[in-house]
Amino acid sequence: MTSRSSLTVAVIGAGVAGLLAGRELQRAGHRVTIFEKQNQLGGTWVYDPRVESDLLSLDPDREIIHSSLYSSLRTNLPRHIMGFSDFSFKKIYEDSRTFPSHEEVLKFLNDFAQHFGIIEVTRFSTEVVGVELRGNEWIVESRTGELIQEEVFEAVVVCNGHHTEPRVANFPGLDKWPGMQIHSHNYRDPEPFRDQIVVVIGAGPSAKDTSREIAEVAKEVHVSTRSSSLFFKLDHLLEKSKQHSGIDYVDENGRVAFKDGSLVRADIIFHCTGYRYNFPFLQTNNTVTVEDNRVGPLYKHVFPPELAPTLSFIGIPFGITGFPTMELQAKWISLVLSGQLFLPSKETMMADTEDYYASLEQQGIAIRSTHSLFSRTKFQYPDWLADQVGVAQIDEQIKKIYAHLVTIVFNSETGRFREWDVDSWIDTSS
Repeated sequence: MTSRSSLTVAVIGAGVAGLLAGRELQRAGHRVTIFEKQNQLGGTWVYDPRVESDLLSLDPDREIIHSSLYSSLRTNLPRHIMGFSDFSFKKIYEDSRTFPSHEEVLKFLNDFAQHFGIIEVTRFSTEVVGVELRGNEWIVESRTGELIQEEVFEAVVVCNGHHTEPRVANFPGLDKWPGMQIHSHNYRDPEPFRDQIVVVIGAGPSAKDTSREIAEVAKEVHVSTRSSSLFFKLDHLLEKSKQHSGIDYVDENGRVAFKDGSLVRADIIFHCTGYRYNFPFLQTNNTVTVEDNRVGPLYKHVFPPELAPTLSFIGIPFGITGFPTMELQAKWISLVLSGQLFLPSKETMMADTEDYYASLEQQGIAIRSTHSLFSRTKFQYPDWLADQVGVAQIDEQIKKIYAHLVTIVFNSETGRFREWDVDSWIDTSS
C-alpha cells in the first residue's frame, strides 16, 4: 500500500472497538463506514432478554443472539477506568454506583458516539456476510433485510467482539447426561434454576456473579474449576454452595463426578466457560485462522503480517484495561493507514509473532491464553502502543486501580469487590 492521506475503510461492528475505530479513523482523515448488524450501537453492552433455542449454542441453524448480558449484570471494572483519554465515564446518567449497570455503560457509549459524530457513518441492521481481498481491494458483502450488496474498500478493521460464540466444556459422558445444560451466554435471570441442583463450571466474572445469584433460588450450587488456585471465596448467600475441582465424567444417571473424588447428582450443568473468537464473514484462504482461541498470526494482536496494514483487528487481547487499550489500538491503526506511521516488514512482523508464540510455549502457557495479557505483561502492551502513537502511557492512577482490583477480586467474597470505594482508596493511597 502506498502512503495516502485518506482511505475508504470498513469497520465491522459498532461496539466499543468499532466506535473507537470510527472516531480515530475519522480524526486521521479516513472515509469510514461502520457496519452494525443490530439496530443500535453498543455491541456486547446491548441487553437482549431473548435466549437461543439451543441453550449451549451448538446448533449451527439456531438464530444467533448477540447479547450475552444477564439482567442484573454490573461492570466488573470501576467506571474510573472505563472511559477514554478525552471522554471520561465520570458523568452519572442514572446509576451512580462505582461499578454501574450495563444500562449505564450503554448510555455512556451512545453519548460518546453522539459527541464524535460516529452515528452518522454507521449503518444499523446491516450484517457483514463476506470480506475478501481481490487484488488490492477489499470486497465487503453486506445484508440489510433482503438487500445484499457488495462494496469496495481500501481497508477493513474487524471489531465484531468475542462474547457471542460460546466455548463449552467437554468431558466423558456428556452426550448421555440427561439433565439440562446451558451456557452463560443464554443466562438472563436465576428463575430457571429454582429448586434445582446446579453444577457451575468456571471461575471467571460470570461464574462468580451468577453462582451467587443462582444460590438465592437453587437447592444446591456446586462450583467446578480446573485449578484450586481459581477457587473464590463464598459469602453467606452461598451457604448452599460447594466448590470442587474439575469434572472427571458425567453419566446417564445424572451424576457428576469430580476429579477430587466427590460425586453429585445434578439437574443442571451451567457452562461459564468463556467464548470463542469467530469471524464467519472473513475469507483469507487460511491466512488468518483461529486455533484453540488463538487468532493468528497477528503482529501485536492487531495486524496479520501477510495482509497488513489493510486488514486489522481491535479488541482481541483480554485480561487488561479494555477500553483504554482498544483506544490505543484504534489510534495505531488509523495512523498506520494514513501513512503517518509505518509497520515493520512482513518478515519482521512474522518473526516477532513467532517469537512471541515460542515464548508462550516455553513458559507452558496454553495456546488458548495467547491473548491474555495481564498476568504476564502487566501494562507493557498498552504502554508499547502508546509509545508507538506518541501519546502518554496509561495513567499511573488507572494502573494502580486495575492492579488493586485484581487483588481484591481474587481475595474477596463473591460480588463483594463491587463495594470497594475507589474514590476513598485513591485519596488514601495518593
